[in-house]
Amino acid sequence: MTAPLRVLLVDDQRLVRSGFAMILSAEDDIEVVGEAANGQEAVAAAVEHRPDVILLVVLMPVLDGIAATREVVLADAGKVIILTTFDRDDYLFAALDAGASGFLLKNADPDHLVSAIRAVAEGHALLSPEVTRRVIEQMTTGRAAATSPGLGSAGCPVGSAEARERDKRLARLTDREREVLGLLAQGLSNAEIAGTLFLGEATVKTHVSSCLAKLHLRDRVQAVVFAYEAGVIRPAS
Repeated sequence: MTAPLRVLLVDDQRLVRSGFAMILSAEDDIEVVGEAANGQEAVAAAVEHRPDVILLVVLMPVLDGIAATREVVLADAGKVIILTTFDRDDYLFAALDAGASGFLLKNADPDHLVSAIRAVAEGHALLSPEVTRRVIEQMTTGRAAATSPGLGSAGCPVGSAEARERDKRLARLTDREREVLGLLAQGLSNAEIAGTLFLGEATVKTHVSSCLAKLHLRDRVQAVVFAYEAGVIRPAS
């Protein structure tokens, strides 16, 4: 029998934690291993319990969710899903920059919450196509000013060591894997990529995994960043 997914709940409101615990307790493959009421407690509990997934809110006393996420990721103490009541880009990008594997609004339905935990536990980044496109837009806006003649799309000199390293990693991909990377980076789901390339969804999943492994990327979020910086996709994409 497969061991249940171990989940840590972090929210400064006890009632919210109880609600999440009640939802998750109904699932045979999920076990709540601990709770925390602030970011500092969250880091300590994560290091102690080593959960598979941590549900963690942004706004908390003592240590906020973004800072707590950064410490948890550095300690390799679990994968983080950021929960918030606010659909705000500053939270989104700060959470992704801190190393969060997912971003979920608190008003998501229970089924979505459960599927999110399972997806992140399996190593998938939890980003909807809409959110992925917002990441691209933010990168385009934030880095456009840094791009000038003689500079690459990421603001790095063409031919620089950083650019050469990206090119070297990109060359490891097959033509099909590069196609998949480009579509993934535009925010398409595996099912949408499969439909676009007339492939089976399982085949696409294999290609995505191969892309991440060859490029030494943690998840789909990093793949979006890499594809933009390497010129696989452009703002007009």
